[in-house]
Amino acid sequence: MSSRRISEREFESYVEEALASVPAVFRKYLDNVVVAVEDEPTDEDYEETDTPDDEDLFGIFRGAGYFERDAMVSSLPAQIAIFRGPILRECATRGEAVREIRDTVVHEIGHMLGLEDGEMPY
Repeated sequence: MSSRRISEREFESYVEEALASVPAVFRKYLDNVVVAVEDEPTDEDYEETDTPDDEDLFGIFRGAGYFERDAMVSSLPAQIAIFRGPILRECATRGEAVREIRDTVVHEIGHMLGLEDGEMPY
């Protein structure tokens, strides 16, 4: 089955499953983090991540990193956004989409914890 046939609700449930599969040792850092599914990244998201316009952006971490929060004063929670459109365009099958969603969730949690792209554990 094509990944393009994944409904918005199914996609959100895959994000929830990915979050639930994160080991508790890392999940505890998500207490004050909003995880949202968005259709497409904004121009600002591309600028913030230095992602070239001809590449798809699957997710972004917005806000102060977990270990920087004490130094920052903000009433807004940090946010992880997972972008449905780019993931579904890139993945040919439901299985590929589920794996990409999980990888993207883990990747953005890594950014929240201060890891750079080259330091990710996969």
